[in-house]
Amino acid sequence: MKRTQQILSAVLVVQMVLIAVVFWPRGSVSGDESRLLLDGIEAADVVALTITDVDERTIKIRRGVDGGWMLPDSGEYPVEEEKVTALLDKLAAINTGRLVTRTAGSHKRLQVAANDFMRRVAVETTDGGQRVIYLGSSPSYGTIHVRAEGENEAYLTGAVSSWEVNATITSWIDTSYLSVASEDLVALMLKNPNGQWSFEKDGEGNWTMVDLPAGEMLDESGVTALVNQARWMNMVRPLGKQADASYGLDQPAGTLTLQTADRTITVAIGAKSAEDNTYVVKSSESPYYVRVSEYSVQGLLEKSREDFILEPTPVPEEVTPTPEDESEG
Repeated sequence: MKRTQQILSAVLVVQMVLIAVVFWPRGSVSGDESRLLLDGIEAADVVALTITDVDERTIKIRRGVDGGWMLPDSGEYPVEEEKVTALLDKLAAINTGRLVTRTAGSHKRLQVAANDFMRRVAVETTDGGQRVIYLGSSPSYGTIHVRAEGENEAYLTGAVSSWEVNATITSWIDTSYLSVASEDLVALMLKNPNGQWSFEKDGEGNWTMVDLPAGEMLDESGVTALVNQARWMNMVRPLGKQADASYGLDQPAGTLTLQTADRTITVAIGAKSAEDNTYVVKSSESPYYVRVSEYSVQGLLEKSREDFILEPTPVPEEVTPTPEDESEG
């Protein structure tokens, strides 16, 4: 029995050594062996990136004919170039100096498998080629596992992190769709299912309502709230430059007109999506149709006359004493 225990203990030690040899991250690889994971690819060679995340969301970013980056599936909406450049630099810096495993059986555990990953990044080049790398789990702060498609070896890198490689549109674009400084506005008109109202600034910069009936008073706080909501909108995602009947803009749910000293901006509010509660919006200053959050426009569509008019203060009625009241006195 004792002899059997000794043999089993020896086998266990050997197994532990093998595991350490195969899976333990190498601190470095000799200069002759270490290389860049995307060796042979320069930033100027890249024409497109396709990013897929752990939630199966995918975004494609392509270089346009003018050399800038854009979203081909969203009407070629422009991407912030510095973000793409920064990502390409980080991907290009990944090297094979910290080997973690040489076995395909470890890919799933490290989340660098073809069907189990944190990020999949496909890099297309000018010669029509494509290179794919998988970004996986993070064993410690500042490092992640990474593997090139077609290779069994996986490595540790600190050159890039998964959160820097997002598959959401808003991570790559300027989300501001409408922005007008409140001090620049001189007039504003809102039309929604409850009516239509026009406001102008007077010579002293105070808001007034056009055609306010005599005897009624404007609720300035209500107008200020309208201005603060109407003067800016952030998009959830661009839809492209082509109109579509499903956008509901042939008969808008609401129309907003903003006027400054030198321009007039008209914003049409279209249909609401039952899937994510966003609204289609089209500004006269942009060639793009976009979707904005419910929060951005719902208040504009629900405004009513009562939001802009002060309720009159009730005046107590005078009570005329009766003969009985006088006699009692």
